[in-house]
Amino acid sequence: MNPILEVQNLSKQYKNSDFRLNDISFSVPSGTIMGFVGENGAGKTTTIGCILGTLIKDGGAIKIFGQEQADGAPHVRDDIGVVYDSNHIPDHFNLSATQVASAMGHIYTNWDMGLFNEYMKKFNLPDKRKIKTFSRGMTMKLGLALALARHPKLLVLDEATAGLDPIVRDEVLEVLMDFVQDENNSILISSHITTDLEKIADYITFIHDGHIVFSEKKHELIDNYGIMRCKLAQFEEIDKADILTHRKRDFQVDVLVTDKQAAAKKYSGTAIDNATIDEIMLMLVKGEK
Repeated sequence: MNPILEVQNLSKQYKNSDFRLNDISFSVPSGTIMGFVGENGAGKTTTIGCILGTLIKDGGAIKIFGQEQADGAPHVRDDIGVVYDSNHIPDHFNLSATQVASAMGHIYTNWDMGLFNEYMKKFNLPDKRKIKTFSRGMTMKLGLALALARHPKLLVLDEATAGLDPIVRDEVLEVLMDFVQDENNSILISSHITTDLEKIADYITFIHDGHIVFSEKKHELIDNYGIMRCKLAQFEEIDKADILTHRKRDFQVDVLVTDKQAAAKKYSGTAIDNATIDEIMLMLVKGEK
């Protein structure tokens, strides 16, 4: 599969700040969903800003649909849909959803009013009500409807599902999965809710302190990684080459391994649990090498 988005050795330094993106590299193949995870301040929003051209990068290259994007040059606006974590339509405009949608037709060449109305009905959103009175969930669903009605090929969501109740999140995830049924479409979604990503993502990219820790297929992480629950004496007998990272907790040591089946055969007397994405991230950040 050809990548819709390629980020190569991206770097970004803010003035008067110690934070820096360091050689960020990952790619999003067409027809897939990339989950972009990391703690607050890890660099997710900065990376997305560089991809969208709202921030100027210091170095590296970003290719969208195979075309390198230069800082200051027009990005492929019509083919990218963006949903942020809050309403980006100022309240003082006092607009309804229909009024905003009508304006979109003058901005985007691919705008589809019929498709927008379909999503409004699907999401049970009032078209005449002022957007400033919308709830968090309604605002997010409106943003998604506005993004999808442009027939984008790349959909970028920056913590868009944060703070939503489980029912609304499940509704949104279903729409996202439908979107990538077209193998020409892809999604980059940053989220703290890794259980959602375990449901829908094809790939997971983990950023920590401005560095990419890993960018891998989700099923390989879930299927292969495991956590060995060892007593101190058992831990001392483990081959250090088999330990990716470990954490000591009272009289127990948790050990992250990259091949739980091989570890189960080699250390038959040790309990090995499946590892969630959250647990893998925590072990890699908090664990000892």
